[in-house]
Amino acid sequence: MARADVDAEFGGLPAAPYRWRIIADDSFDDDGKPKRTGTVWTASAHVITAVIGSGVLALPWSTAQLGWVAGPVTLFVFAVITYYTSVLLTDCYRSDDAVTGKRNYTYTEAVESYPGIWISRQVWFCGLCQYVNLVGTAIGYTITASISAAALYKANCFHKNGHSADCTVYTTMYMVVFGISQIFFSQLPNLSEMAWLSILAAVMSFSYSTIGVGLALAQTISGPTGKTTIGGTQIGVDLSSAAQKTWLTLQALGNIAFAYSYSMVLIEIQDTVKAPPAENKTMRKANLMGVSTTTAFYMLCGCLGYSAFGNAAPGNMLTGFGFYEPFWLIDFANVCIVVHLVGAYQVYCQPIYAAVENWAAGRWPGSNFVVRQYPVLGGKFNFNMFQLVWRTAFVVVCTVLAISLPFFNDILGLLGALGFWPLTVYFPVEMYIRQSKVEKFSKKWVVLHSLSFLCFVVTVAVTVVSVEGITQSLKNYVPFKTKM
Repeated sequence: MARADVDAEFGGLPAAPYRWRIIADDSFDDDGKPKRTGTVWTASAHVITAVIGSGVLALPWSTAQLGWVAGPVTLFVFAVITYYTSVLLTDCYRSDDAVTGKRNYTYTEAVESYPGIWISRQVWFCGLCQYVNLVGTAIGYTITASISAAALYKANCFHKNGHSADCTVYTTMYMVVFGISQIFFSQLPNLSEMAWLSILAAVMSFSYSTIGVGLALAQTISGPTGKTTIGGTQIGVDLSSAAQKTWLTLQALGNIAFAYSYSMVLIEIQDTVKAPPAENKTMRKANLMGVSTTTAFYMLCGCLGYSAFGNAAPGNMLTGFGFYEPFWLIDFANVCIVVHLVGAYQVYCQPIYAAVENWAAGRWPGSNFVVRQYPVLGGKFNFNMFQLVWRTAFVVVCTVLAISLPFFNDILGLLGALGFWPLTVYFPVEMYIRQSKVEKFSKKWVVLHSLSFLCFVVTVAVTVVSVEGITQSLKNYVPFKTKM
């Protein structure tokens, strides 16, 4: 076979400045990296793990604000938008040509590879949006996992002492335990090496979503059920004013829109997929499987939850104690939430780890601390000291911020609002237009830009709501004294 000069990489870190001369055989891909092994199933697991979060259990509340018509329609519309823009982004994994073009390993690289006066000036903005959202998600998941863990204690307390008992508990300890677990899992080299964790996390998300749906269905059948309406919560009955109705409607709209968002890690997921077949074909199937599966669960949770609780639906069916019994099943569901968030945390953090480690390797190519790899488990995995120290420090900082700012989910809502339009819609649309050379002011060009503008309006509206939520949370903020 022919020989080729390539940079050998191990564990995601380039072994610069050394050049390794290797045989161009089936153990390496066209870019000189070890052969990718991902399939449509592993990619689908990554997508489902990234998309379905414990926020699915808040969909009954969102549906209650919108009602029987607008609720399901909004879920379906944003599912279609997410799938369509994800397909556009999938075709941009390779520059110029979706099948034979140069690979882009990150979202920011993909944006940077499509020159244009406007879009090239926004590469820095793309990177800022992506990584701020990824860091924010890590902090938000730490908080959410601690709430589910605390709910285990509360469920048993309510079962033993009655539903009116004072079962409040501090969440700090649970955040610390979650952070310690993430220090361990963060040493996994990259997404390719943690497909099993994503599959486990996907199974867990199905489990607690199914339990939530089942409990809501049982409540709907056996009663009592809450009052439901075509338009959702009613002014003068459930709400005090039209302004409050508008405010909560926008918040619900934002919750649903951002519940589907996973574009910030899509390119990194696609970079784990083997070829042939072409990566974009595999990812189209994975996107379809992931989004359609997610939508089915979202519809069931949102509609059945609303049917069970009506306009008084809690913010979370399980941790908000819409259900108290059977307590053992609620316990199991909350365990599933925690396990799922362990995997989802890694799916969102691996791009951050890779970006910093690749930058460090380029900045200090001769440092053994940064680039030297140490085999473990008989050579099955490799790690280096920089990876150990940096990833541990990252998890510690995120955990401390979660403990310090327990209302960070409000801030995360703001970050999600700011990132939804550019990451999910704007950049995929602009890259696709350049790659496919869509003629300016053609029908397709107008439709794509109209979609982008509509999502921009949604982002602006929900940003305003998120800022108000942060303002309200700050009024009652007491550092390190958060109880649930």
